[in-house]
Amino acid sequence: MNSDTEPNLHEKRGEVFPERKNLSVEAADPEHAVLPERNDGIPALGLPEPRADIPAQWLAVRLGHMGDVVLTTGVLLYLGERFDWRFHVLTRPEWMCIFKGHPFVDQVIPFVDKKTIRKNTAHSENLPLVPTSFYRLRKDHKGFGLLDLHGNLRSRMLGLCWSGPVARYPKYGMERRIFLMSKGSWRFKPLRSTTVAQRYALAVLNKAPAAGDLLPRVFLDPEELVSARQTLAQTSSNKASSSPGGTVALHPFASHAQKTWPSDYWHDLVNLLDKNNIPWVAIGHGPAMFPGRPEDLIGRTSLRETCAILAGCKALVTADSGPMHLAAAVDTPVIALFGPTTREWGFYPAGENDQVLELFLSCRPCSLHGKKNCPRNHQCMRGLPPAKVMSALEELRG
Repeated sequence: MNSDTEPNLHEKRGEVFPERKNLSVEAADPEHAVLPERNDGIPALGLPEPRADIPAQWLAVRLGHMGDVVLTTGVLLYLGERFDWRFHVLTRPEWMCIFKGHPFVDQVIPFVDKKTIRKNTAHSENLPLVPTSFYRLRKDHKGFGLLDLHGNLRSRMLGLCWSGPVARYPKYGMERRIFLMSKGSWRFKPLRSTTVAQRYALAVLNKAPAAGDLLPRVFLDPEELVSARQTLAQTSSNKASSSPGGTVALHPFASHAQKTWPSDYWHDLVNLLDKNNIPWVAIGHGPAMFPGRPEDLIGRTSLRETCAILAGCKALVTADSGPMHLAAAVDTPVIALFGPTTREWGFYPAGENDQVLELFLSCRPCSLHGKKNCPRNHQCMRGLPPAKVMSALEELRG
């Protein structure tokens, strides 16, 4: 490795913080990845040393989607442990339960808008169905800093009227679009070398902590874990005794159809699991994929029940999806199937035993979120056969 591209690492309170580097473009060479500095025109707070002029209380804003919200949990945990900060969180009602039991989150505030009122879902039935007032938020959080982990129009408007310090994470929007248009020919160092959680941390830190220090965390009650174990026992009682490797969770959905693994591949994978007497369970929200099978829990569990079930599993197989981060948040290894999207978007699972299965095709990535229709018959996902996934599972299960 060349000396001018080699990361210069030094120890800081037992953790590794890469030396700050200027934002630059490099050819596609992951070996030369370097953790970035903030160099996008948005001032960071100059931490990681505590300062008297920085508030110890923050309103953290991430309205959605589920995976993005889950990724904030590890960042808030890291900042709370390191600086003794306390947080209020503003998010949509359906994601409030993610922060239950978080040791540094004192209050979760529902963000209510016309969409929430129109839906009037079970998540918001017990909430006052009036739009969230930025004026009220500012008044109720006098002396708080604003930690903007969303960076959309609403959170920026809230920042404009905020009386305290505002810290906003770098989204690297221009860099992502250039990477997309070049089909990965040019890779910006921040895209290749940071997860989204690390980018969240760069809202207040000049140097990104190691990805492993920011893994998401969902805190489950003992009762939730006991109930999940009972559910798993009921779905796999005929196999569990002869399969010490544990249950495999399957999540056959994604936010956009192009990111999903083909339906026939999921059925082929289940046949392989059954053939090898490996217990499995299917989770997620959508139509039942394995009707009549007790292992099919699709549409039958809440978000926290899903987390508890994942905590009782040996691994999760999923596409690029929100439950991928739920599994990471309960220390369950993930085998993630990436097609239209790539690691450079920052949403890949970063745990020690996590795996990303992907094909390096000239057409990848084809979109930022996997929305674009595929003219190549979904080659990026169809090129990941069930046998390959099964091999990864066998390796993981030992």
